[in-house]
Amino acid sequence: MNPIIVAELGTAHGGSLNKAKELIGEAARAGADYAKFQMVFAGDIIHPLTGNVPLPGGDTPLFDVFTSLEKEKDFYEKLREICRREGIGYLPTPFGPRSWKLIQEMGTEGIKIASPELNHLPLLRDAAHWKQEKEDHFVILSSGVSHLGDIEEALTCFPNRENLTLLHCITAYPAPAEEYNLALIPLYKALFGCASGVSDHSTDPLLVPLTATALGASLIEKHFCLSHSDGGLDDPIALEAGDFAHMVSEVRERAVLSQETQQEMLRREHGSEIISRIIGDGRKRLAEAEKGNYGRTNRSLHALTDLPADTILTKDNTALLRTEKILRPGLSPREADRVLGKKLTRSVPSGQGITWEDLLTE
Repeated sequence: MNPIIVAELGTAHGGSLNKAKELIGEAARAGADYAKFQMVFAGDIIHPLTGNVPLPGGDTPLFDVFTSLEKEKDFYEKLREICRREGIGYLPTPFGPRSWKLIQEMGTEGIKIASPELNHLPLLRDAAHWKQEKEDHFVILSSGVSHLGDIEEALTCFPNRENLTLLHCITAYPAPAEEYNLALIPLYKALFGCASGVSDHSTDPLLVPLTATALGASLIEKHFCLSHSDGGLDDPIALEAGDFAHMVSEVRERAVLSQETQQEMLRREHGSEIISRIIGDGRKRLAEAEKGNYGRTNRSLHALTDLPADTILTKDNTALLRTEKILRPGLSPREADRVLGKKLTRSVPSGQGITWEDLLTE
């Protein structure tokens, strides 16, 4: 089986249509099937008081950077047209209400939902309903920084698993190849009855993609850049065009061989020990590299403004946001509907997560 290959361009265009055109053209020539873009609206993702977030390029004032990258429908429609001309699929990533509305207005064949939104249940429900609207709609769902129960809960939103691909992922930048535990790829397919693949944040162009291919991955996603020094948020851990093209060529060449033959080749080339570590034991757990992100890159309920005691919680004064490193995490999205309409028993500062302690009397 020949995996679909997605070039994650993210926001590497920096808001420049010319840069985006160059990225799309290079990704198409490198052999990618899809060019993926992040439809960033800061308020969909984090709170203004989130502060600096450690990224591959260093500590980043992420809300300000996201705000600077916000683009309206016309920009993304032009990206889609450039993709069409270059003969590569267009794949957007929504993060919340504003970007989801934009996808509805534009129309698209498929969407990718990132790992931190695996527990954004309202977004998942919208995506599942959208997928059912047309036979050719498809959803790709990444599962980094999650436990098995988190994946099971997310997939309850998708009773119909046709045109759904679940990606194994490690939410760390870069992610160590030997922590990938790629035996989860065939396990997910068997457990959940959907296609499975990998979103690879390791820096090696071949180890994870080729091992995933040898385990039957139906999709491989890898960050793509023109140069590691370009300044994009993920450029330091992305593949430049030459390495990406080499990855695509190797994946395509090996995918026609049996999985056993592919694995034997990998063990000869890299040694049995490293390949065994990359394959792992197939037990779903947080990778060491991402443990510190659990509960913080995922979504939870946060106060949008300073909320005094006795405030009634509403959709206008709260939001499901990523917490990141400074703010306090709040209640899981699964609890959001239960607590909306409830009264705070103590004040919650702007940006902080809303917890049960803020709602319960002593």
